[in-house]
Amino acid sequence: MQLTLLPRIQGPADLKALSVDELPTLAAEIRHAICEQIKLTGGHFAPNLGVVELTIALHYVFDFGHDRLLFDVGHQCYPHKLLTGRYPMLSRLRQRDGMAGFPEPRESDFDLFSVGHAGTGVSTAVGMARGDLLNTESYDPESRPDGRRVVTLVGDASIVNGVAMEGLNNAGTLKRQFLVVLNDNGMSIAKPQGAVASYFDRVRVNPAYLRAKRAAKDVVSNLPGGSLIGEMYHRLGEIAKDALAEDAWFEKFGLLTVGPVDGHDVRGLIDILLEVRDFDRPMVLHVHTVKGKGYEYSEGDATTFHSPKPFRVDGCRVELKSSGRSFTTAFADALGDVMMRDDKVVACTAAMPDGTGLSKVMPKFPDRTWDTGICESHAMDMMAGLAKTGWKPFFAVYSTFVQRAFDQAFQEVALQGLPVRLCLDRAGLVGGDGAVHHGFCDVSILRVFPQAILMAAMDEPSLRAALELMRTYDDGISVVRYPRDNVSERFTKEPCPAFEIGKARVLSEVDGPDAAILGYGVMAIAALDAVEQLNGEYKVSVYDARFARPVDIDLLRSLLERGIPVVTVEDHGLEGGFGSCVVDAAADAGLDTRLITRMGIPDRWIYQGARDEQLEEAGIDVASIARTVRRVLDRNGHPPPVVETVRATRETV
Repeated sequence: MQLTLLPRIQGPADLKALSVDELPTLAAEIRHAICEQIKLTGGHFAPNLGVVELTIALHYVFDFGHDRLLFDVGHQCYPHKLLTGRYPMLSRLRQRDGMAGFPEPRESDFDLFSVGHAGTGVSTAVGMARGDLLNTESYDPESRPDGRRVVTLVGDASIVNGVAMEGLNNAGTLKRQFLVVLNDNGMSIAKPQGAVASYFDRVRVNPAYLRAKRAAKDVVSNLPGGSLIGEMYHRLGEIAKDALAEDAWFEKFGLLTVGPVDGHDVRGLIDILLEVRDFDRPMVLHVHTVKGKGYEYSEGDATTFHSPKPFRVDGCRVELKSSGRSFTTAFADALGDVMMRDDKVVACTAAMPDGTGLSKVMPKFPDRTWDTGICESHAMDMMAGLAKTGWKPFFAVYSTFVQRAFDQAFQEVALQGLPVRLCLDRAGLVGGDGAVHHGFCDVSILRVFPQAILMAAMDEPSLRAALELMRTYDDGISVVRYPRDNVSERFTKEPCPAFEIGKARVLSEVDGPDAAILGYGVMAIAALDAVEQLNGEYKVSVYDARFARPVDIDLLRSLLERGIPVVTVEDHGLEGGFGSCVVDAAADAGLDTRLITRMGIPDRWIYQGARDEQLEEAGIDVASIARTVRRVLDRNGHPPPVVETVRATRETV
């Protein structure tokens, strides 16, 4: 497709200069541009194709250089970025110094928050609405017609998130304009779950909605611009009553509701947005869209094409790029084996059956697996209930999302001494998703719980061994973390020793070592590669630490009492991470902590890019580990006199 309109859009002003008749062509060009780029780099595909017309209409009607636009689930932001002058950045989507895959204030003033977690849009919008009121900047049809309006775009079933519900409850108390646009595509990240999802399904298939959809375009075209909802009741008659009454559920929160309306009829969307734009109290506009709209393969399988790897289209067939066996796939197979051997094991995920691999297990054990939808807090408490009734629950969740269930892990799990098992995918640096999804603090937040055991897997055999220990551990929370990466095959032909609580594994041990490296998880493999880079310059032993809690104090004592410097390496934040656990354990045992050097993710944000680039930027790639060992062991073989913490910068990396 020849792009004639999109390259001319340097901002919303250029969009507004187009005629309404040109907008379907622009929508087609946006879809084409997104598709061609994601074929090359991967990225969030189906969510963005589904909101093209809706995003165009919002920018056509509102002035988001002045008004407020907040996203709930930020992965539906690509069309927004293309309409706000970032088309030239699309060619480096999710790459270092390119376009982020989520709203990013560093890129543009049109992005108000860096948004990677669901459920937050309504609450942050309420906060900005109240802030504008206090600043006397909010829109008022009589006193401040040039004031700021507030819109939040909610998508992918995140409206069922607990935080979203809390936000809606508070939004209903506002005494000003406030618009929630519900992008209802009948999907979450996977198939939506729960009673609210079923409610929206009933609304979409209700004959009243179908009647309203057929007639709404003609009726709305006869409405004068700027009429308010009270007037619409009179003008639309029974059609309006159908459209306004079907979502009475939201009105329990004090928000008047319009819809559902067709989210792909750009002219109709503009008409209805012009009508609701100036309404002076909180409102929900329920918009029905098709996730993956415009491409047969994404419309037919929106889950697979939610955020695919690079792909190519070969006739009627789509081939996703394969880059090896991932930890996610390894986990799915391992969990399936555990569930096959132990019929007391149950498992759940929170809207991430594909992302965590649980979708591979669910068909085999439909009565023992659940997708709770986008609600990690509920999932954690549900697992607590299952543990209390004698089951062995495994919760598969991204590291960045387990943060959302910290309170439940504290109150309902750890405090009760319940054995809930947490399997943390996407631990560490995650590549293209960037800072919003890095799993850099799971050790820091979970190490505080009495009786918790925290583990990391360096490869597939160790992941299987960790799951087996978790299956039999009944004294508290147990955790295993693993990255968004492929599994190493380095040790697949060797027997993997069983996990013993608080015991490390020897990977490479030499007599009279000059130094020892304790690698946590996959960083143990990187440590071996770093030793190879040293080319025999030093004698270095390498250990797979396995546990951050409890650490292997016997190994530490053996090394430190002999005066052997220890370097800890982790794909986790330095603050409170594995290295901190090692220092704390050594200090508690009266050992010389001056011999310990910590390497980990530094105390600053690392943005999107390839995972290898991020590891380099963080100073925990293979070359950086080798340099650190050299620095620790000066040419005279003396360890540093004080404890050293490696905080990499671009200059030192």
